[in-house]
Amino acid sequence: MRKYFIIIALGLVGCASSYGNFITEATPTTLNETLATDTLKQLVTLYPPARTHFTIGHPTADKYGAALVKTLREKGYSILEYNAATAAKQESGLSLRYVLDSPTKGLYRLTVIAGAKPLTRAYVEQNSIIAPAGAWVQREQ
Repeated sequence: MRKYFIIIALGLVGCASSYGNFITEATPTTLNETLATDTLKQLVTLYPPARTHFTIGHPTADKYGAALVKTLREKGYSILEYNAATAAKQESGLSLRYVLDSPTKGLYRLTVIAGAKPLTRAYVEQNSIIAPAGAWVQREQ
């Protein structure tokens, strides 16, 4: 448990310079949907649906990104997806980016940046089940 705490603490210290899904190993089939649903629950507490317009700041071609966009739209959020041709002009709405990685096998770290506020949460995999390893952490500016 101490090993996980150290890894999580080190991960929360730095800022992500690249955005997207960086998990390269095989993952449980429910990982992306579970994380997207959990992300939605947290975003709803901070940003009301039907009043919030998110502008995705990078491509969401990965499974987590697609699941996140789908769940946000189903909940009533307005989403402007990333378009490389018009990326410089996408100024409207609240910027939304994410970093999903796996610092070690069986441990996943998700950071969602809404505007300038990063939200981070760690998840563990046990017997192909994904569960939060702690609470959401929000870095205040």
